[in-house]
Amino acid sequence: MTPLLSDDTICALATAVGGAMAIIRISGSKAISITDKFFVSPRGKKLVTMSSNTVHYGEMLDDGGEVIDDVVVSIFRNPHSYTGEDTVEICCHGSRYIITLLLQRLISLGCRQAGPGEFTQRAFLNGKLDLSQAEAVADLISSTNASTHKMALSQLRGNFSHQLADLRDHLLHLTSLLELELDFSDHEDLEFADRSELLALAQTTERQIAALSNSFSAGKALRQGIAVAIIGKTNVGKSTLLNRLLHDDKAIVSDIHGTTRDVIEDTTQIGGVTFRFIDTAGIRATADAIERLGIERTYQKLDEATIVLWMTDTPPSPEEVSDILQRAKDKKLIAIVNKIDKTDQATYNPLAPTPPYQADIVLEVPIIPISAKKGTNIEQLENAIYQAADIPSITQNDVIVTHLRHYEALAKAHDDIIRVETGLQNGLSGDLLSEDLRACIDHLSEIVGGTITPDETLGNIFSYFCVGK
Repeated sequence: MTPLLSDDTICALATAVGGAMAIIRISGSKAISITDKFFVSPRGKKLVTMSSNTVHYGEMLDDGGEVIDDVVVSIFRNPHSYTGEDTVEICCHGSRYIITLLLQRLISLGCRQAGPGEFTQRAFLNGKLDLSQAEAVADLISSTNASTHKMALSQLRGNFSHQLADLRDHLLHLTSLLELELDFSDHEDLEFADRSELLALAQTTERQIAALSNSFSAGKALRQGIAVAIIGKTNVGKSTLLNRLLHDDKAIVSDIHGTTRDVIEDTTQIGGVTFRFIDTAGIRATADAIERLGIERTYQKLDEATIVLWMTDTPPSPEEVSDILQRAKDKKLIAIVNKIDKTDQATYNPLAPTPPYQADIVLEVPIIPISAKKGTNIEQLENAIYQAADIPSITQNDVIVTHLRHYEALAKAHDDIIRVETGLQNGLSGDLLSEDLRACIDHLSEIVGGTITPDETLGNIFSYFCVGK
């Protein structure tokens, strides 16, 4: 990562390689003048004389005056650009050869190849975006479904920043009243704010911070994919079901018991949400050391999963029922009866309570009969999985915390405001209350970059961006 205050003019390809067209982005004080050195307009126009937010057709020439490509050049003058600096975007044909020649020409004329995320880093440093919005740019680029797209857009539009700004204003109001009293500390009975009103404001702020913090579990699941473990005995059709859900032959299917000996994972979307399905080794008693290791991993994945699909094709013993219910007691459990294509669908139910089963235990979980091989009732199963995920309805205006950095800052801010509440209830002095309020403000400010200055911290964040952003 380059120094934060670099005055270099930078360039990079801002689109994916391999398309019909490509965009090369240049940003910095010399962006327009450097581009002008090898851009030729049919009418002899010079880019340095052109207004901001204008588009110009022409040719880009190599150092020998030969045409590299016909292009369209867009001009954005500071501060009205993505980075807040003079910016040029060259739209050219997507040939790797053409792109390479144009970048080489720009570098030879004084540009420097941009580092990962350097354009967005400059946008942050020039006040075009706060830090949470800058991170949302990367989230938007990597969004893989409707939910992550909406969350990233909401954050990029500043909805999260606006909520934090409101919280900060409330906290500043609190601390300013308390610190004003400190200026008149000689007057022992003087109070500029009623303590009960301050407590009510602190409690309201605490609830808002807690709500943001609590949204992290849903945000994390939506970003990474909701983990769904498929478990059951050997040869009940777990791998066939995985392939059916993924619409791909991801797992080997065989009539031989113990074929799946390791965990197989992949993702797919249901209702615009990404689910991460995990096919596990079949559970059975075995002397095979490798298969036993696979079964151990089955239980590990069960612990990590949010949703557990318990698959069977024969009546389980009471011990099996008890074991599965115990292991999945903190999970959303769905029981699946497979291979109904081989039975009388109207009457077949291996999980039907018969002595010594306890009906109230077995029937408390959803039971869905399917044929993984034929695809029977798979849509019903997908609907049950989506319902079990309990995904909140998300719009482009909702704020869902998705980054661990944000969550940790909110957790610290929450601890600070709790101390303020406790201090107000116990009659703590204004100077100590003010100290906790200041700490709370600082932790909230970390999220948008208000108090972050070290190059290492900012460099770490922007290093995860792609080149060109």
